[in-house]
Amino acid sequence: MAILRRINQKAKADENTGFGTNANSYGGRFINKNGTANIEKRGIHVLQRISWYHTMIDMPAWRFMLIILSFYLGINFVFASVYYGIGIEHLDGIAGSDSEWVKFGQAYFFSAQTFTTVGYGHISPTGFLTSALSAVEALMGLLSFAIATGLFFGRFSRPKAFLKFSHNAVIAPYGEISGLMIRLTPFKNTNFTDAEAKITLGMSIEENGKLVNKFYALDLELEKINALSLSWTLVHPITEDSPLFQFSEDDFANNNGEIVVFVKTFDDMFSNTVAIRTSYTFDEVIYGAKFEPMYTRSMDNSKTILYLDKLNSYDKVNLN
Repeated sequence: MAILRRINQKAKADENTGFGTNANSYGGRFINKNGTANIEKRGIHVLQRISWYHTMIDMPAWRFMLIILSFYLGINFVFASVYYGIGIEHLDGIAGSDSEWVKFGQAYFFSAQTFTTVGYGHISPTGFLTSALSAVEALMGLLSFAIATGLFFGRFSRPKAFLKFSHNAVIAPYGEISGLMIRLTPFKNTNFTDAEAKITLGMSIEENGKLVNKFYALDLELEKINALSLSWTLVHPITEDSPLFQFSEDDFANNNGEIVVFVKTFDDMFSNTVAIRTSYTFDEVIYGAKFEPMYTRSMDNSKTILYLDKLNSYDKVNLN
């Protein structure tokens, strides 16, 4: 019940967060740092609970390229093996050689030419089986490249919020009181307008002898801004109505809680609304600190310089 006494009774719990209230049913944090839900789905076959399109779109670029390359090399190896099994003599134009590896290699490169519909012409299939196999491979090549092209286009054209959050949240001086502060900034050559932010505090507390999840919407100094070109520090003033009112450094260190941040904004480049989210557990909140400035004017006073490497920089300060 100790944590229950630290919750400000003036704060009203939010029942529309989409998170469950039974604390015993939750493990770990609600939202991962990268914004994904910290959920592992089970109960049906893995092929039914995975969208391969979403998986291919969301995976890192190096893994995506590795899968494309592996598929290309593997499918040609399969077709080359079938050509070799039917008989290398049914591929007219293959140079004679006593090495079976050389013959297989020529069959492999014929397969690659057929699969990509390049067809240089110095090797051609003879006989029904080889001709039918090359026709099937050409069709598979066309379909495969159509799928790969769609995936490439989907990856490059997918609207994405090119925003970075500070690694830590801070409890900093705010006028005569203190405030919870989180910083974010755009990091690519994009133009964001009509940015809107929401912050939700989630805590596991004991209520009537039962451990439950409670969620509180944290009021912000500014919930909307017209343009997001520089850094934006989200500030929740810790007033007498805040659920964090009278929270001490020990409260953050010794209790479980999570601060979930949602940001959406309009991207002129994509001509679409993009969204991003992240979360901060209590051990990622620095008590008694303030962010260092991220931008300053240039030497000739002609432009503003935004230092992206200072996103996570802060100084320790004393709170009143």
